[in-house]
Amino acid sequence: MIAEAYVETSTPSKYINRLCKHFAHKVTVTYDDNQGEIQFKIGKGYIEKVTDGLKLKAEADNQNDLQEVIDIMDRHFVRVAWQEELTLTWQ
Repeated sequence: MIAEAYVETSTPSKYINRLCKHFAHKVTVTYDDNQGEIQFKIGKGYIEKVTDGLKLKAEADNQNDLQEVIDIMDRHFVRVAWQEELTLTWQ
């Protein structure tokens, strides 16, 4: 199961780095300035630089785990993006 969110920002690389460094203290993360992959026990999170912002993706085997990955990524993204007050709308 997959859900995606998009957010407009002029500094996508900054948020990729912040979010991935934040998660790297607890889970396995790989990233560069253009994309990141976060491996949770219940699924995966992805963050990718796009033309005018960021695309985030949550992936899990079932709806409950997918919702938990979404919740985790959403909460932590809001923390690292507090300066711009960015919010995510997942689909």
